[in-house]
Amino acid sequence: MAKRKNKKVTANRNYKDTVFRKLFSDRRNLLSLYNAINGTAYTDEMKLEIVTLENAIYMGMKNDLAFIIDTNLFLYEHQSTYNPNMPLRDLFYISSEYQKLVDRKSLYSSILLKLPAPNFIVFYNGKRKMPDRWTNCLSESYENQQGDPNLELKVVTININRDCNRKLMEQCRILGEYAQYVEKVRKNAETMSLDTAVKEAVDECIQKGILADFLRVNRAEVIAMSIFEYDKEEEEKKLQATYEKIGEKRGEKQGELKKAKSIAISLAQEGESVERIARILGETEKTIKEWL
Repeated sequence: MAKRKNKKVTANRNYKDTVFRKLFSDRRNLLSLYNAINGTAYTDEMKLEIVTLENAIYMGMKNDLAFIIDTNLFLYEHQSTYNPNMPLRDLFYISSEYQKLVDRKSLYSSILLKLPAPNFIVFYNGKRKMPDRWTNCLSESYENQQGDPNLELKVVTININRDCNRKLMEQCRILGEYAQYVEKVRKNAETMSLDTAVKEAVDECIQKGILADFLRVNRAEVIAMSIFEYDKEEEEKKLQATYEKIGEKRGEKQGELKKAKSIAISLAQEGESVERIARILGETEKTIKEWL
């Protein structure tokens, strides 16, 4: 009997799903998470109306989970890197959701259209040290905002790393086990290839009863998703580091420019000519005149 060769699973860059989304697309798991966050005790998962926009992709970003319960609309997102732009992303998502909900209804009617109240929650499990919970607002992105913003959107981020929000992890067992799985993948990846790290984490979790049923049924898919997610997370961290360096350089240039302008003004006040100031600072006379 010929031996079956083990196929190497590598990062599929076209993979759109995530382990978190796959796990909590199950209504029972999602209801458990909702109950833990809101302090409720619903038992009928059919009370959840799933309204996730499967084709709503903006600049490669996909809404993870969206559902309605008790006339409230919840948008759940999972992030493995810190992202202060989640309010802006959620603005695009909620616009698409509302557009779908009022489809074929007239916005010119004299009857007020009723909408489910929105709630925005991000589940963060990145390596960057962050508090248990924090809030980002859309208005933080506004330039020259004065007074109360005319358009606001608040996003609550919950840290789901293993040692954070322990009460929440206890109340939603699936979330706690997901945090353990992610931690095992990351720990293994420190000493193993990414493929091996993910496979061993999956096997270890099954043996220890961590997300065991879910991992048994979806083993191959979870391995592929996890490799993609981890690989994407590392790429995003590199991009962030690059952007931070660019920002630092811009800041340095702005600081140098401000200092040069200050020197030019001081020299002019002391009676130096524009020509001499330009020569001292290595600028054109036109630039010095603009500064002055």
